[in-house]
Amino acid sequence: MSQGHTVSRVSAVTRYRWVAGGASGLVAGVGMGVVFHAGANLMPFIGALYGWPSVLGGWVVHLLNSVLAGLLFAFVVSRPVFHGQIESVGESVAGGVVFAAAIGLLSTGFLLPVSMSALGVQSFPEPLVPLPGMLGSVLVVASVGVAHLVYGLLLGWTYAAARGHRTPDSMANEA
Repeated sequence: MSQGHTVSRVSAVTRYRWVAGGASGLVAGVGMGVVFHAGANLMPFIGALYGWPSVLGGWVVHLLNSVLAGLLFAFVVSRPVFHGQIESVGESVAGGVVFAAAIGLLSTGFLLPVSMSALGVQSFPEPLVPLPGMLGSVLVVASVGVAHLVYGLLLGWTYAAARGHRTPDSMANEA
């Protein structure tokens, strides 16, 4: 095989990895967004963090962030340290869940407070959820947790499907 052919093949694989990451992030973002929107009406708040305080603004910003996170996932799992570690659908889904948990901790534990502080916001808007007081707060926390779990599951599964990872059935047939 010539060196030029090898370089073009590696380039195509790399491009495909990025496409798989971006598409997986988008699919996962839609699932996560449904939980955010239906669970705690968070989309206007997400949009407000970027100066677009509406449901549409929240969806646009959220899906853009989801695609970027999908690209970051593709970058992370393509590092040499993960070679041989994420080769099946189950491993990819597990990687997606761990990645989403890390993103959730980073975004809600660091980026959200920094953004709110920069905007001069002291607390979440009261009508964020239809339930008052502590019950509303629990609903927000539960929705954010479930949303990140959904993101991770969909991210890992979609990335594995796009990359042609093996399923347990196909692995059993190979043996």
